[in-house]
Amino acid sequence: MNPILDVVVRSLCVYLFMMVAIRVFGKNQLSQLNAGDIVLLLLISNAVQNAMVGQDTSLQGGIIAALVLFVANFIVKRLMFSNKSFKSFMEADPVILVKDGKVDEKALDDVKITYDELEEAVREHGVDGIKNVKLSILEVDGNISVISEDEKDKQTHYSRIKRKNKRKYH
Repeated sequence: MNPILDVVVRSLCVYLFMMVAIRVFGKNQLSQLNAGDIVLLLLISNAVQNAMVGQDTSLQGGIIAALVLFVANFIVKRLMFSNKSFKSFMEADPVILVKDGKVDEKALDDVKITYDELEEAVREHGVDGIKNVKLSILEVDGNISVISEDEKDKQTHYSRIKRKNKRKYH
């Protein structure tokens, strides 16, 4: 097989595998990357590098692999924009976690969010307790939106990213 075509085919296979793997293993978790998740991503990228370029460790092979990944990603984004069924396969629907102060325990369990995480999101929005939440939704990007009963407390979303060492500003 032509070495360039080999890199193209390998790169497409790895890209498709990674897209399906992220979908299967829960992209809702991507917005809350911790140190272990970042290490995993780095190790995966190193592991699949050889699968994409094979024996071709040249600059040309690397550029071709990167170009194939950019083009594949562009095509996937276009397909998601134009094809609703493909988009629903690639992105989960938003999930209602709280409605009128009542927590949907099954939804929390389905999306693997603890009650404590939900309470934290509510507090981050300045809402005094889940009983005062009109609507809380886990968005497709992993953020939790909270709308309070009180108009003055309304906020848009809460990022599930947790920073262990807060920066100190002087």
